[in-house]
Amino acid sequence: MSSNLVSYDLKKITPLIAPRKGEQKLGEHIELLHENDSLVSQLSASETKYVLMGIPEDIGVIANLGKPGTRNAWEAALPYILNIQNNQYTKGNKVLLLGHLDFSSELKKIDALSGEEQIEEARNITALIDTEVTNIIHKIVTSGKKPIVIGGGHNNAYGILKGASLAYGNAINCLNIDAHTDFRKREGRHSGNGFSYAFHEGFLENYFIFGLHENYTSKKVFKTLEKESRIKYNTFEELYVRCEKGFDFEIKEAIDFVKPSKFGLEIDMDSIEGMPSSAITSSGLPLNTVREIIFKSKKAKNISYLHICEAAPIMENEREKNLVGKAIAYLVSDFIRK
Repeated sequence: MSSNLVSYDLKKITPLIAPRKGEQKLGEHIELLHENDSLVSQLSASETKYVLMGIPEDIGVIANLGKPGTRNAWEAALPYILNIQNNQYTKGNKVLLLGHLDFSSELKKIDALSGEEQIEEARNITALIDTEVTNIIHKIVTSGKKPIVIGGGHNNAYGILKGASLAYGNAINCLNIDAHTDFRKREGRHSGNGFSYAFHEGFLENYFIFGLHENYTSKKVFKTLEKESRIKYNTFEELYVRCEKGFDFEIKEAIDFVKPSKFGLEIDMDSIEGMPSSAITSSGLPLNTVREIIFKSKKAKNISYLHICEAAPIMENEREKNLVGKAIAYLVSDFIRK
């Protein structure tokens, strides 16, 4: 197994499940790994369709001079995911709970640094995280499963795209629901350039950014996007402020751009209005809109993964923890729903 992978057993998840007489929860039916066989053999033998995993880190966010806290999203979300009702719509036996990639020692190292030294080391470690993410995603996709990854920073999109691309033997497409492009210059790895690295290195083919915020996209980045025929986008202001473009038409355009071949779906939680995230916004997409996008995207046979990232709840704040946890659980349920 991956040197950083912490797998879960019944002892680990049972305290997170709140049983109720006459009900069955997703966590009571979800598949778990066991210690007797290798990860590859267990993935191959499993009849599940989805593999759920967490990447609790914010090193890539720190490397991008961002607000830390994305290390908390997995811990906030997992209990809510496990307590979804197991019924005719959401079935736990379709999901293998892999566990999480543990970067706690790296996080301690980063937390002990400051200033330029912290940024430089965070970028170095982000590149190492890329390798771990790439390897685990490659194994999941090679086994014929669809990863559901809860981050973590958006830096992990690079490792997911690379791992999936290597498994398929081709560059893959991506639909990114995001206020930002994360297509900034390749200046060392961080959460703001996962897609530019993947695009440049041949792992990302067609790239669509949905709901880009004009206020937070530089002139230089807009120029870069305009030069690339394999990149398309719409802006939040076009959709919701000036109302120049219709939502239903635009989501169809976005999915049509990526669905001819294998594609991933990225949900940056800072695109959702009022969501505790690394770049929280007071003006953004409603959660129900993002749920609809997931529902419409997953109907395309070529969808290959779901990555939910950048949520940054303060764990001591019950409201933030519950808001993030329940929102992510809704998004995951929409992806696995029958």
